[in-house]
Amino acid sequence: MNDKFSGIIIKCLGGLYTVESPDGIYECKARGVFRNRGISPCVGDYVDVENGVITEISERKNCIIRPPLANLDQLIFIVSTCEPAPNYLILDKFIAIAEYKGITPVVVITKTDLGDSRPIHEIYGRIGIAVEEVNYDNETSVEAVREMLWGKISAFTGNSGAGKSTLLNAVDPELNIATGEISRKLGRGRHTTRHAELYKLSGGGYIADTPGFSTFDTNRYDIIRKEELAGCFREFDEFTDECRFRDCAHLCEKGCAVVAAVERGDIPRSRHESYKTMYEEAKQLKEWELK
Repeated sequence: MNDKFSGIIIKCLGGLYTVESPDGIYECKARGVFRNRGISPCVGDYVDVENGVITEISERKNCIIRPPLANLDQLIFIVSTCEPAPNYLILDKFIAIAEYKGITPVVVITKTDLGDSRPIHEIYGRIGIAVEEVNYDNETSVEAVREMLWGKISAFTGNSGAGKSTLLNAVDPELNIATGEISRKLGRGRHTTRHAELYKLSGGGYIADTPGFSTFDTNRYDIIRKEELAGCFREFDEFTDECRFRDCAHLCEKGCAVVAAVERGDIPRSRHESYKTMYEEAKQLKEWELK
């Protein structure tokens, strides 16, 4: 091992950090000083290493809390048309987190042969979020996802059973990530992904497979204050300045331009329903939860 090198953390397990550098992949430990500073190295961090010890963590452009992942370019939301059916509230919560963190949200639809994908296109394609469909009998559709990942750090997430691992393996067969069926045979339960890990794509870039978000409270990704929530719904942007009151909550107020846009059909109603639910939940947060 070189005495000094820089690289990216691709795996954290049991206090050991797997760091990939241009010269190879190494297992490293972290300096105790990070704990004193309230920092913990995580997957996706760019780090400096000296004599097998991480000595410096570069400034992060973003970070999600659980699973800990840093410097994401995009969050890929895997949504199946059925089995399980789309849960728009959970999806909207996670898209809001991505927007809040400055991570590009992308929706990929699976099981298009079993159900209708049009509602997903109509809601998310309309508001400017990239939406792709995957049909494993059509290699072009898999190639479209592959191209989207090149040169970026991406994380895949979605309801358990939506087909994350299957899609990852189709995108790059060399990954060989365990799918749910294999997991059931081994008796390990439904959730095949236990920790965050970056997998290097043969075409360039990294992807992280994360636990299904049906197992997560979105607060574990991050917490958004009610005052910041409207800024995480991109389709509200062109209307919020037109509201009669500057402190408008965009729920049901008279003179609210966002509510008027929903009534006209300019904002998908399901998105506004998600916003209202999230706003009420944010109102219930205690101050200590926001720290």
